[in-house]
Amino acid sequence: MTDAPQGIANDLTNYGDRDFALYLRRSFAQSMGYSRAMLARPTVGIAYTPSGFNNCHRNFPELLEAVKRGVIAAGGLPLEFPTISLGEVFLNPTSLKFRNLMAMDTEEMIRAQPMDSIILMGGCDKTVPAQLMGAVSADRPAVQFVVGPMMTGRHRGERLGACTDCRRFWAQYRAGQIEADEIDVIEGRLATTAGTCAVMGTASTMACIAEALGLMLPGTAGIPAVHADRLRAAEATGALAVSLIGSERIPSRIVTEKSVENALRVLLAIGGSTNAIIHLTAIAGRAGVPVSLQRMNELSDTTPVLVDLKPTGAYYMEDFHAAGGVGAVLRELKHLLHLDCLTITGETLGDRIATDDDSWIDRNVIAAFDKPIEPQGGLVSLFGSLAPGGAILKRSAADASLFEREGRAVVFTSLEDMAARIDDPELDVEPHDFLVLQNAGPHSASFMPEAGYLPIPRKLARAGVKDMVRISDARMSGTAFGTVVLHITPDAASGGPLGLVRNGDRIRLSVRYRGIELLVSETELAKRRAATLPTPSSPRRGYARLYTEQIMGADKGCDFKFMLPEDENNGNKSSPP
Repeated sequence: MTDAPQGIANDLTNYGDRDFALYLRRSFAQSMGYSRAMLARPTVGIAYTPSGFNNCHRNFPELLEAVKRGVIAAGGLPLEFPTISLGEVFLNPTSLKFRNLMAMDTEEMIRAQPMDSIILMGGCDKTVPAQLMGAVSADRPAVQFVVGPMMTGRHRGERLGACTDCRRFWAQYRAGQIEADEIDVIEGRLATTAGTCAVMGTASTMACIAEALGLMLPGTAGIPAVHADRLRAAEATGALAVSLIGSERIPSRIVTEKSVENALRVLLAIGGSTNAIIHLTAIAGRAGVPVSLQRMNELSDTTPVLVDLKPTGAYYMEDFHAAGGVGAVLRELKHLLHLDCLTITGETLGDRIATDDDSWIDRNVIAAFDKPIEPQGGLVSLFGSLAPGGAILKRSAADASLFEREGRAVVFTSLEDMAARIDDPELDVEPHDFLVLQNAGPHSASFMPEAGYLPIPRKLARAGVKDMVRISDARMSGTAFGTVVLHITPDAASGGPLGLVRNGDRIRLSVRYRGIELLVSETELAKRRAATLPTPSSPRRGYARLYTEQIMGADKGCDFKFMLPEDENNGNKSSPP
């Protein structure tokens, strides 16, 4: 009955009779009102992630109609399908716990259903990396489309954008500088439209990375969620998805060692989120491409910060888009990039840069390469006796006066311990101390939350202290700022040295020499290790058990061991230890 299968004739349910399976599928499809002519078209699957628990995606119904319009106009049949949706602030204990679950959901639904290409509709922090991880593993033609950032709000003549400004005002409230009635008013003005955070947080960083990798329609990463151009981008993405059908523009040809290095350059130049290192490592890992923190340092030394956005600068994502967006950043970096990388349009990155409009760039927002905002990249990796597998510092968001110093450790053994004691007036802490949080990494019962941004103890905040060195195996929101050392690997719960730190220990931080050292003798550490209590038993059932048994460290992107390409599970280049 059929020649080369396409559309709903793909991936037929197995009844032992292919012709019957197609006859039955077509019959049921017609119950949804489709004509035979429409059912004969190639299908574009749309991974669709609205949720009542995801404020960022609340305009997805309107965007879906625009995507479908583009697919139909280009000759395809659009069929949306739901996957789980991760609303960052609505998930307990943390969205990272469920990123891999969403990646599995996305991959399996791509594999199981009849689609010739895929549009990934995401946006909120973990949704984009989850979708890209799943799409890379499924390796069918796929294009990413994001919801876009919020527009800013206003408070007493000042622009507001979630969530950097929410942290700034909350710090002022904790310090007694503003009253409860004003913080209540600010609460209603921080996030006033659909879309992701208005700053260069994790969501916007991942959108920029997806565009830099070549997996998104050029020029679309920064379009505000409520802008008419976002709808036009949705329509154009729908048309692009049809053009992918039957092509070799599949994720495994686009996500390569060279394109990942390009994405790292862009991450460093935009002063992007620390979370992006974990996510990019996981996406690349699905393609068998390792990400080296040592190599990231080499790139950081030669990649300046060019974008002046909050949380490190003065502007917002709507300004970034108007100033030229990712395309402008790529053009400034072009002499450092691998311009032969394939992109989703079929062009090389060099072709894309050559055709971009270079007539005007707002240099207040996107600096020229030879007049950068900072001479080196926004992120740096640290290594040493406290972090043998590495750690991350967002130096563009930190106080450089704290980069070369030694301090006394003030230790919190868990999130619960920190919550109970951080504001205790009797807490033994001074401004020059190092706050240390243990057992908040990927192997902990906390599942690596964005708790690395430890609050300044209330008594110090009220005395005017605005920043301290803070160290943990947790993550930090891309909207946060401060001198915060994150992703300590191995983490405390897996037996890393971080778990052996005690109150009063001395720690040396040196950003110049990329060092983070615990100044305690090996003899003393051995005694502490021998006295360490056994790790609590793993969860007995469900996804929590799967997570606990399969999770890898931050240096491996916190992916699951069994989700790596098969050859890597057998011990190849980026196999887990």
